[in-house]
Amino acid sequence: MSLTGDAFYYALIAGTVLMAVLTLLLWSRVPGPGLLRVGQRLVLLMLCQACAIAVAGTWVNNHYGLYASWSDLLGTDTSSHLVMSGPPPQTADFTRFEGGTVSTFFRGPHSRLAGQVIVWTPPQYDEKAYRKRNFPVIELLHGDPGEPVDWIHRSGMPGRLAKLMADGRMKPALVVMPQIMPGGVDTDCSDTPQSKVATWLAQDVPGVLHRHFRVQRAPRAWALVGLSTGGLCAIKLPMQYPKVFGIGAAMNADPFAGDPSILPDSATREANAPLVLARKRPPVQLFAATSAQDVSSPPANIAALAAAVRPPTTLAPPYVLSDGGHNWQTWNRLEPALFSWLNGVLASPGG
Repeated sequence: MSLTGDAFYYALIAGTVLMAVLTLLLWSRVPGPGLLRVGQRLVLLMLCQACAIAVAGTWVNNHYGLYASWSDLLGTDTSSHLVMSGPPPQTADFTRFEGGTVSTFFRGPHSRLAGQVIVWTPPQYDEKAYRKRNFPVIELLHGDPGEPVDWIHRSGMPGRLAKLMADGRMKPALVVMPQIMPGGVDTDCSDTPQSKVATWLAQDVPGVLHRHFRVQRAPRAWALVGLSTGGLCAIKLPMQYPKVFGIGAAMNADPFAGDPSILPDSATREANAPLVLARKRPPVQLFAATSAQDVSSPPANIAALAAAVRPPTTLAPPYVLSDGGHNWQTWNRLEPALFSWLNGVLASPGG
């Protein structure tokens, strides 16, 4: 039985109630001489206290995520897999953050990783006409080095997207900025023996959004937009999880063949390389942009992806600026073309 599962928690509550009832029933019925009866009653009281403390301790652990498993609690986990502390999705608290957003920190039940997720809801989300509608999701994936708040500080998000939505140039959607390197471990958003980052992004982050917000489930309502390392992730994850993400858009993405310095194991690198994943022909829609002067993400990188893609996978014509480096100034210049394309393929709010 899982340490953080509901079954264990409710079993403890039931056991506590049962122990209290038994104490009341046995209080005047315990046999033996007076001194022995006092000792037996003390044992009953101690058992009641132990049950109550166990319930309280389990609630605190579930709420704050101090221990992720029995082996984590007992110190017997000898695996190399990264396990992080943090509250589970059901107790994740979204608090006011910067730029009209809310933010939470939680631990994913599938990856056992924890990280920050920043969310912005469009004005329509709270309007009466939309209260029974679920919204599409645009996830913004930062680069390395980087963190979710970079989108707010360096790119003016979600304000820039909010203006597009207000002008009718972008469909109303939630804007989500998740941590793509939980624990500071860069795996190019891949699952490795040490860190299940793909699982964090493809299962845990969507899971917490479904639990706390009115969001759609259809893949065409879930778009990933990333830059640099996040750009690679935005192309890779839809190809790996087409039933979750139907749309991926990248700006100055890292090499689509994979990076040996990040994934030294060739088998793991190939299993996560978009050029290899394209052979599975996932039904997703992709967009890639860069600058002709970006030596870290040359146009040849996009050309290689275009050569590998086959229907039903689609890749929009490459969008290449004539100048610009691997930096936020270039990415801000690429955004208008990217979001114009995205508006044409992203689902609208619906039931």
